[in-house]
Amino acid sequence: MNAFASGEYWERRYRAGGHSGTGSCGHLATFKAGVINGFVADNAIADVLDLGCGDGHLLSLLQVPGYVGVDVSSAALASCVARFPQHRFLPFAALNAATRADLAMSIDVVFHLVEDAVFVSYMHALFGHAKRYVLVYSSNTDRTWSSPHVLHRRFTDFVADCRPEWRLLAHVPNHYPFDPQRPDETSFSDFFVYGHHDSGCSVRIPSPASRERAMVRSTEGEGDRAGR
Repeated sequence: MNAFASGEYWERRYRAGGHSGTGSCGHLATFKAGVINGFVADNAIADVLDLGCGDGHLLSLLQVPGYVGVDVSSAALASCVARFPQHRFLPFAALNAATRADLAMSIDVVFHLVEDAVFVSYMHALFGHAKRYVLVYSSNTDRTWSSPHVLHRRFTDFVADCRPEWRLLAHVPNHYPFDPQRPDETSFSDFFVYGHHDSGCSVRIPSPASRERAMVRSTEGEGDRAGR
C-alpha cells in the first residue's frame, strides 16, 4: 500500500515557497493557455471549474468568464485569493459548495494522484461537476516514475468503465512532447476533451512556430480508450 500522501506533499511544497512546476510557466504554460482560452471562446463556455488550480501561475494567462479554483493546499489557495480577488477558490473538502460548471478541467493533476482511492474520488468529482465538457491535460499510460509524487495512469480506461455517459471528443498531442534530456522544457501531458454522447466541440491549436492557429473539429466515433 502506498504510504505517500499527495495532499500533504503539496501543502509542504507550497508552504516552503515551492511552485506548481515548470509546466505552469514559460512556453509550456503558453501552450496550455492557448488551448484552454481557445476552447472557452469557441465553445461558448460560461464558467470553469478548475480541480487542482495550484498557485495560479496558469490562471494568470487564462481568459475565462467565470472561474472557481479548487486545491488541496491551503497555502496555494491563500496565494490565489490574494492574487485573484475576482475569482472564487475552494478547498477540496468544500467542493460540494461548488455548482456544476460548463467546463470542468484538470490540468497536470491526474498523474500526481498517487493514491488509488484519491484518484477514483477525484475523477468522479471532476466528471460529476461538469455540465457540458471535461478537459484533462495529463499523461495517459500506466507507468511508475522516479519521483514519489508522480504515478502515470491510463485514465481514459477509468472514464470509459466508470463514467460511460461521457465520450472522448478530441485528443490534442503536446507541442513539446517529453524528452528525458530536457525534462523541464517538455511535458508528458496531452489534452483530452470529453463531452456527452450527442456533443461536438471545437479545439483551437496555437502553432508553436508561426503562432498562427488552426481549427480542428472533433470526429464522430473516436474511441473512448485512445492513448497517447
